[in-house]
Amino acid sequence: MIDLHNHLLPGIDDGAADIEASVALARLAVAEGITHLVCTPHIHPGRYENTPATIAAAKQRFVSALADAAIELQVATAAEVRFGMELMLGIGQKQIPFLGEWEGRKVLLLEFPHGEIPFGAERLTQWLLDRDIVPMIAHPERNKGFMRTPSRLKAFLDQGCLTQLTAASVAGHFGERAQEVALDMLAQDCVTILASDAHNTEHRPPLLHAGVEAAAQVIGEARARALVTEMPWKIAQVHFQ
Repeated sequence: MIDLHNHLLPGIDDGAADIEASVALARLAVAEGITHLVCTPHIHPGRYENTPATIAAAKQRFVSALADAAIELQVATAAEVRFGMELMLGIGQKQIPFLGEWEGRKVLLLEFPHGEIPFGAERLTQWLLDRDIVPMIAHPERNKGFMRTPSRLKAFLDQGCLTQLTAASVAGHFGERAQEVALDMLAQDCVTILASDAHNTEHRPPLLHAGVEAAAQVIGEARARALVTEMPWKIAQVHFQ
């Protein structure tokens, strides 16, 4: 399986606090059957001031520790980028790492504020699309704006945005409402991938199977499995060639 949203890099956001935590998470991921990771630390101006350089340095520490521990895991990096006008500046300065590619266009993992869908958000997503950057909306099922009004997602889907559900949401671990929204999105065939959004071993581990099993009850086993294999590979394979 391929996990395109997680916070396993050591010490650069609210995920793994240090290299020991990163290695512990990696062991769980491998035991789960995950073979490839695209690590996506936060880029959130004013909170997590990550850059391609800080992410690359953390990746090097992580990859070295995996080798020392004889953990077989293929690792690439991108970022989970917070919605905001700073994003436009970052794109212009080539300081925003991309998740991969989708039909010849770059893919950006885009996080909205947890409590809302910003007013006029479609203008920024369209600005990205106009520059051949496809936004992948991170965990919309956990965003309170979409939870209140799931139909708000349609405008972004109509533009051509992609979506990433958290596997644990599909399995019910983020509450009943997040699960309802996630299962409804699956039923409407508007989910691009499932990912772990792993942060720690206790409450946010890098697990996918339970989400795949829950998704299979709605869309069938083959389509559910594709959300953690074929679809993420289509996006991320550029990192591993």
